[in-house]
Parts: sequence; C-alpha cells; structure tokens
Amino acid sequence: MSKTNPTDRKYSKEHEWVRDQGDDTVTLGITDYAQEMLTDIVFVELPAIGKKVKQMEPVAVVESVKSVSDVFAPVSGEVIEVNLILENRPELINQDAFGEGWIAKMKMNKPEELKGLMDAAGYEAMIREEKH
Repeated sequence: MSKTNPTDRKYSKEHEWVRDQGDDTVTLGITDYAQEMLTDIVFVELPAIGKKVKQMEPVAVVESVKSVSDVFAPVSGEVIEVNLILENRPELINQDAFGEGWIAKMKMNKPEELKGLMDAAGYEAMIREEKH
C-alpha cells in the first residue's frame, strides 16, 4: 500500500485530494495511490489561471509513460494558482504527491461540496475494494 493518506484533506472517487486552506480556497492534487497506478509522470498540463470548473470536470491532465489521465476538480470553483514547478519537474507528483506535487489552488464557489467527498479512512476503504 502507498503512503498513508493525510487526514487533513478530502478525497474523490477519481483519486484526487483537496485540502481546505480556509477562506474558501483549496489546494488540489492527485493521491499517492493515483501516481503509483500511473507510474512515471512525464508531463502535466496545468489549468489556466482564471479557469472556472464545475465539480468533477477535468481541471488538468497528467501524462505518464503508461497513459494520459484527466485530473478532475473535486469541487467547483476558479483556478487561482498553479504549481509551475511541475512544468519542468512533473516527477514531483511521483515523489511527493501530497506535498510539493500539488497541481493547483482554487477558490471554491460551493464550499458545501467538500462534505460530499471522502475522508482519509473512506478513501482507503475504497482503494481496498478496488484492489479486490
């Protein structure tokens, strides 16, 4: 099993995480489990600043040696910052999916959507189900 999923964030069924920064702002990325499944990440297509997305719409694209995968927005909102380091070092997601490998920050327009996401224990239970 991959690293423990931090308990200070919420998780989507599509293997994204979101951490509430307060002030209706969240940081988002993909989980350690997701980066393990993708294997070596070679490119990240970051969203444009100002991009507006609805919950579960694609917000970014992660390309690995194995596949190309959409990253879905766990909550609705507007992209206010992106992790530009990933343009030159996409492997940061493999190395530190829950830290330096974050993808974007968003201003939520429906903070109540956080309640519909899983906590770390719920996400870990879902991964266990997927493996069977």
